[in-house]
Amino acid sequence: MRQHVDFKTRIVSSLYVSVGAISVILGVLGIFLPLLPTTPFLLLASACFMRGSPRLNRWLHQHPTFGPILNNWHQHRAVSSTVKRRGNIMIVCSFLFSIVIVPLWWHKAMLLVMAAVLLFFFNRLTVIDKPSESTFVAEAKEKQ
Repeated sequence: MRQHVDFKTRIVSSLYVSVGAISVILGVLGIFLPLLPTTPFLLLASACFMRGSPRLNRWLHQHPTFGPILNNWHQHRAVSSTVKRRGNIMIVCSFLFSIVIVPLWWHKAMLLVMAAVLLFFFNRLTVIDKPSESTFVAEAKEKQ
């Protein structure tokens, strides 16, 4: 019976790692492709790696590019102003491009409504920016 449970655990863990790896690949592609979002795929990868491989989860959270975004989200449920600004620009640009290339007016209207809804919810995300190290230095000097 014990071997059956271990086998099931390995299969489930392998599925989590596989979905996490695919999510990381799609997230990296999302950096370069305007219609593919990066952050949701990285959040999915993080969730899968938490359950499937603590080592891969640690790697993802310590990554110089992806780590700060994920840590900010997990700790504060917030994004930085840079991520928010880039997200807004990419949402607007990709939807404008799509609206320009689709031929039917009702497709254009549907895309416009989708963009408005997405921008509404995206802009409701909390923004948190960590103060720079120079702020800490300035505060320390003021207290002396």
